[in-house]
Amino acid sequence: MRGALVAALAAACCAAPAEDPEAAAAEFFAAHGRPAKHTNNWAVIVDTSRFWQNYRHAANVLGMYHVVKKLGIPDSNIILMLGDDIPCNTRNMYPATVFNNMNHQLNLYGDDVEVDFRGYEVTVDNFLRVLTGRQRANTAANKRLLSDKDSNVMVYLSGHGGDQFLKFQDATEVTHQDVQDTLWQMWEGLRYHSLLFIVETCQAATLIEGITAPAVTAMGSSLKGENAYSHHNDPDIGLHVIDRWTYYALEELNALAPHSKMSLKKFFGKFNANLLGSHIYTTSTHPLPLNKLLVRDYYGTRAQTRRLAPPPAAAPAAAVPAAAALTVDDHAPPPPAAPWAPADLHLWRTASATLLAGLLVGCWYL
Repeated sequence: MRGALVAALAAACCAAPAEDPEAAAAEFFAAHGRPAKHTNNWAVIVDTSRFWQNYRHAANVLGMYHVVKKLGIPDSNIILMLGDDIPCNTRNMYPATVFNNMNHQLNLYGDDVEVDFRGYEVTVDNFLRVLTGRQRANTAANKRLLSDKDSNVMVYLSGHGGDQFLKFQDATEVTHQDVQDTLWQMWEGLRYHSLLFIVETCQAATLIEGITAPAVTAMGSSLKGENAYSHHNDPDIGLHVIDRWTYYALEELNALAPHSKMSLKKFFGKFNANLLGSHIYTTSTHPLPLNKLLVRDYYGTRAQTRRLAPPPAAAPAAAVPAAAALTVDDHAPPPPAAPWAPADLHLWRTASATLLAGLLVGCWYL
């Protein structure tokens, strides 16, 4: 089944451009049990590193977390994984804070941050289970990616990597094959409509190259043999506080207008080797070209709105003839009261006797 679908995608890519690519994409999604457009958004944002010296990886993901919230994805639709408790590290001279700028303009670890996995919970196994939905029945809702065939999903990873792997907790690794298999499981399990997979690490391209799962667009911040570099150092903290690709990506995303039509092609085109010190790598199996895919379709949320028709005008009330205005005799005597039931009469007598006894006792003491 996978082989036939990959062949169909390859044939579509090699064929002459369709006059209406959006109609062709709608036909593709319909053939695979999905609507033409997505209706909701999810984000999985992961810092895979531990140890104080990897401060910048926590700052990377917290910066990305804040920007997707600003663009409209609610906390209920964000899975945030932090590999270490950087805010509470004893070497943090600004306790309970994380900054991604040496000017300390924004504490990224404020009161409005909801961390779903932290510390030793951030493992390869948990990450892959979040994506595939293969979690234990008693797993809390905040630790579940409840996406479906109507969902656009954005996955962002920051950590240390190498040729075809990304390290988790400096102990285990997620591999290129893990990513391939997981994305196919997500597609076949109707876990996404389309998916954006971003990796900021050294040799990031090797983790995502050759992706074959349908409707996936992936970007890595460096090619094979290249490093991903940090942006600047904070002299007070004594460490680099953000990586280059994330620094420039956050600049663009924070400036994104509410109804921006910026495409992924234009967005990716802003990251050149002069800025990053490395070359980005992109690949896509989406039926639409990158210039037709919007940044806000992954980093924001789709608001469902419709114009309501005005209510119909009320029909005028028909005039009632004076002779027929009264249907009952206004001067008729009221109906007789129903006689008391024996139980009600007994209850009334008991209450009256109790009240009288209370009054007599009060008068005696007076």
